Amino acid sequence: MSSIMSKVLENSGGFAIVDGGLATELERHGADLNDPLWSAKCLVTSPHLVRQVHLDYLEAGADIIISASYQATIQGFRAKGLSQEESEALLRKSVEIACEARELYYENCGKASVEARHDSKILKSRPILVAASVGSYGAYLADGSEYSGNYGNTVTLDFLKDFHRRRVQVLAESGADLIAFETIPNKVEAQAYAELLEEENINIPAWFTFSSKDGENVVSGDSFPECASIAEASKKVVAVGINCTPPRFIQGLILSIKKVATKPIIIYPNSGETYDPIIKEWVQNTGVLDEDFVSYVKHWQKAGASLFGGCCRTTPKTISGIYRTLSEKSVSSTLTSN
Repeated sequence: MSSIMSKVLENSGGFAIVDGGLATELERHGADLNDPLWSAKCLVTSPHLVRQVHLDYLEAGADIIISASYQATIQGFRAKGLSQEESEALLRKSVEIACEARELYYENCGKASVEARHDSKILKSRPILVAASVGSYGAYLADGSEYSGNYGNTVTLDFLKDFHRRRVQVLAESGADLIAFETIPNKVEAQAYAELLEEENINIPAWFTFSSKDGENVVSGDSFPECASIAEASKKVVAVGINCTPPRFIQGLILSIKKVATKPIIIYPNSGETYDPIIKEWVQNTGVLDEDFVSYVKHWQKAGASLFGGCCRTTPKTISGIYRTLSEKSVSSTLTSN
């Protein structure tokens, strides 16, 4: 396991907390994301909102924050009329904003040590990682195909490697601590990422997280264990897991990963709500409540996961709940062992 991941897990008692939903939080702060760039639009229009959301998650207890680059692609920016140089600069900016939020958080921790605080913010100096997000080819298409993984026969392994290559190179050199390949919908894209990491000799670690809508396969129908095996086989990958998947499927998928992988398991489910790619909105009242989501966390930890967070429609309140649940369990375990 990468020393950087080991440090974070060891510092917090064998678990670490990832942030929650970014786009839905940006919308709550007033951002209009009805755009093919989705959350990446804010890198151009309102970077201060991105910084604030990152900070909100750190103050909720997150040890790892994920950059606003999930839907940030060079091809997507070029389609908006930006130059190659401007497009690459925006990729770097996504990581810079997250790093700025981390520095601001550390400053606030320093102030908190000399000032009495009575709010619910968690201001605790600790190792914090910035993960550079890489969304799938389907995310770039902005047609919901990242939720199906069905790209057609024209999208080959080599096509996907060429599509992602420069983006991965730029993000790897941006100052991020690791790369988060998220919402991977099919086996061929996972293989493309694994080969890219080797071909380009990417010098920071990565994690792979897949999404599922049936609890057995990734969204394309490819075998979940086969996809997890690709991550397990890559020396560059330090964690494998699940994101943007309903909470009810997580425990079974953790057990599925454990059959083929020995690396730390990372899980950050969505709230369980359904996304309608036609109207580009989340269908209300189809998810689980925060308290129910958080109540699952101990079961997921017992099943074998060690990194926990949230995806779409989860909030800083969700992450704060996860932090408090795991912290209580950690304290309880220490007292029991003593």
